[in-house]
Amino acid sequence: MKEVLAECRGAKVAYGDGESAVHALDGVDLTIAAQDSLALLGRSGSGKTTLLHVLGGLVEPTAGAVEWRGEPLATLDAAARAALRACGIGYVFQGGNLLTHFTAFENVAFATRVSSGDADPVLAAVALLELVGLTEKLDHLPAELSGGEAQRVAIARALAQRPQLLLCDEPTGHLDSDTGERVLDLLQAVQREFGFALVVATHDADVAARMERSVELHDGRVLSAQATV
Repeated sequence: MKEVLAECRGAKVAYGDGESAVHALDGVDLTIAAQDSLALLGRSGSGKTTLLHVLGGLVEPTAGAVEWRGEPLATLDAAARAALRACGIGYVFQGGNLLTHFTAFENVAFATRVSSGDADPVLAAVALLELVGLTEKLDHLPAELSGGEAQRVAIARALAQRPQLLLCDEPTGHLDSDTGERVLDLLQAVQREFGFALVVATHDADVAARMERSVELHDGRVLSAQATV
């Protein structure tokens, strides 16, 4: 039986008070086990990004419980949550979210310096960029990269954290279909190699179909959950 990495039980996130409150999440139950491949499917405003933020400890739920490997995230202070995100939970933000004045190498090396342990952070960064096929783009700034290349840098940066869980927010949302397919191929290839759990938030049913299971969100609630493969 696979180890449970992350679990939400009745997770709610509300912004504002009373009748004017916006319920970004409204009682979500979700379990993610080691090596899972999961899509969070839904239109804009359905709660996908908020759920990713809750799972990653970026947003604290206003009600319900969220656990990481059996430990409530609410019991962790800010430093402990930051450490968890540095080594344990990786994040690929929508649009890459690279540091604009850093080269591809510097974006990844910034992460390897935090999480490489005894390894040489420079060699680790180069190896990760080689893994995602960007050996010849080390000195390029984000503005000099294509959308697909920027996403590959973002994936390499997330892998520098040696994640057990990788959270991806619309990783193909700003890409054409062919480039998006290549980014998904890369994500699934590195998941097989590194063995982490993968959660992809998407509005695209074709992207969701590539994951092992899919959870559809609507107005902050789970509308349906099913195996896709």
